[in-house]
Amino acid sequence: MTLPRLLTAALALAAASAAQALSIDAKALARYDLSFVKCEALYPEMRGRRDEAYLALWRVKADAPSRAQLAAARKGKAYLAERRRVQQAGAEGTLPAASSPIEQQCQALWAEAQRRGKARP
Repeated sequence: MTLPRLLTAALALAAASAAQALSIDAKALARYDLSFVKCEALYPEMRGRRDEAYLALWRVKADAPSRAQLAAARKGKAYLAERRRVQQAGAEGTLPAASSPIEQQCQALWAEAQRRGKARP
């Protein structure tokens, strides 16, 4: 194989693996999890599909390794501290107003998760 073809193949492989890479922001995940509870209350069909919906947002396949990464992040100190902080702020009523109503956010999230589910072979 010539060098240009070898480089092209290597770049294609790198791009494919980068598409599946998932870098988890533990604080953002904590906020997402707490708001997803509200979505589950509004839309029962979303119940139990939290990881699937989160991974769909990032265009990552909802497979065992991805779910394991999410589980590990949820056990971390940063996740637990942010979750506690957001829960306390919500209880005190000091959370900032959302930029759009929660129902619209839930609908958009669920629509994206459904699109990703149909796109799978």
